[in-house]
Amino acid sequence: MTEKPRIISAVISDLVTDQRVHRAALSLHEAGYPVLLVGRQRKASLPLDQRPYAVRRFRLWWEKGPLFYAAFNLRLFLFLLTKKADILLANDLDTLPAVWLAAFIKGSKVVYDSHELFCEVPELTHRPRTRNIWKRIERFLLPKLRNAYTVNESIASIYRKEYGVDFKVVRNVPLRLPAQAIPALTRADLQWPGDRRVLVFQGTGINVDRGAEEAIRAMEFLDDIVLVFVGGGDVYEQLRLEVSSKGLSDRVMFLPRQRPETLRAITRLADFGLSLDKDTNLNYRYSLPNKLFDYIQAGIPVIATSIPEVQRIVEQYRVGGIVSDLRPEALAGFIRATFSDPGRIRTWKENAQLAADELNWDQEKTRLLDIIEHAR
Repeated sequence: MTEKPRIISAVISDLVTDQRVHRAALSLHEAGYPVLLVGRQRKASLPLDQRPYAVRRFRLWWEKGPLFYAAFNLRLFLFLLTKKADILLANDLDTLPAVWLAAFIKGSKVVYDSHELFCEVPELTHRPRTRNIWKRIERFLLPKLRNAYTVNESIASIYRKEYGVDFKVVRNVPLRLPAQAIPALTRADLQWPGDRRVLVFQGTGINVDRGAEEAIRAMEFLDDIVLVFVGGGDVYEQLRLEVSSKGLSDRVMFLPRQRPETLRAITRLADFGLSLDKDTNLNYRYSLPNKLFDYIQAGIPVIATSIPEVQRIVEQYRVGGIVSDLRPEALAGFIRATFSDPGRIRTWKENAQLAADELNWDQEKTRLLDIIEHAR
């Protein structure tokens, strides 16, 4: 029997909460590939649970900024030079320089997973000099790729047109977790009021223009509803300050990043999930966020904005409503009107449970395995 190629997958994020890289590594391991997943360990990182594949986490002096990215890529490059691997899998542009150079020296194959339109994220579009550096890296490296995939067809089409690379699609759908793996939580365990309806807004990248600020401001007009944020991001602390300054602490709650099993348990206790990304940049316009599929897997309906990929899923599977106006009073009115139709909510919940049978990693992973099997 032919031995499977050895794979090293590299990502700059925290391995505890990055579900996409975990799903990929787990599926490759289960398919018989020897897998090593390399990421970073932040000062505030949770302990990493036991995983069936090998893991390596880098600790660095810096946690953000140019020195962080340079230090991570240097550390990753030197590490990869010392390891035997047939395939190097780079997750996003911020690991590709080290991966591509190591593969070039060692003769390994490169597979690239673009989690987003990297150079169009608002953190870069508002900093043109930094964006220009990343764009030059992208223009240099992406045309050299032979094996690449991304999270949806919209982004794949953009990369195909710009760089002539045949990007495949592997969507960001979650694992179907067995019932026994999900903690038995109640609203009382989380100190949620039992007599009020709950909106959940989850994400490890709750950043600017994700609609979090608008959700909070809408709560000023919704005194019988609770909004729960679960995760973290660049604006998370600012959101806490805004809630405090507006006197909304009895209506808006914050939970830190959670393990996937706990996140699923928390999410399914809510009445609706919010996905309010704004069409302020190309990356958000064409995004298909994890949280949308997490809500569906948890069996709760969705209130989402009309960005194309999200609207397509919500309308195709009939799992929620599309809101077009994020002004506080308008958003609050939409939420209130949505809650006034229990029959429609019941239908959306039933549809979410049906959609969960299709929109899950058990179905999607075959695309990844095909890409790896035919890597050139």
